[in-house]
Amino acid sequence: MMLFVLIVVLFSAIIHEYMHGWMADQLGDPTAKNAGRLTLNPISHIDLWGSIIMPALLWFGTNGSLVFGYAKPVPFNPYNLRDQKYGSAKVGIAGPAANFITALFFGLILRFFPLNNDYLIQLLAIIVQINLVLMVFNLVPIPPLDGSRVVMPFLPYKWQIRYANLERYGMLFVLIFILFGFQFISPIIIGLFKLIVGSA
Repeated sequence: MMLFVLIVVLFSAIIHEYMHGWMADQLGDPTAKNAGRLTLNPISHIDLWGSIIMPALLWFGTNGSLVFGYAKPVPFNPYNLRDQKYGSAKVGIAGPAANFITALFFGLILRFFPLNNDYLIQLLAIIVQINLVLMVFNLVPIPPLDGSRVVMPFLPYKWQIRYANLERYGMLFVLIFILFGFQFISPIIIGLFKLIVGSA
């Protein structure tokens, strides 16, 4: 089961990063493509800590109640985007959107197809849950998470500058949120899971 969880985390994170690069490429920035990152090949995306070690530690440390990970961020140059105002937001939302579509696909299988194998049901539920975690967590508006890029264009310019400057402390904020703030998004993840799969 642990191996399956790691595989799901890895490929869900890869899909997430791939879609960032794909969207950037569609909007005029070939940075990800030129860097060889516009691919689903895991070798191009694996981050030893974020894709393997951290998910395993979280799995064992929380008895399987929390699993989270990430792939190497796909590079992009916002100055290459044709849409200079909202382009970065579109690139930012593409990753979480991909995770939502993945969760929705497997969740609807759980909801509408008669599956008589409890083990298969559990595996599909894990796919849905992990992708919902990735989606909701990445939409938290903490730089450098995707949510910050989505929110940024809608702020006054002076606030955009201050907001962007927070990114230098981003990983510290993210770590603090994982330790103390995850409880606030857990109900959202659980609610979405129940809504998609039809659980009571």
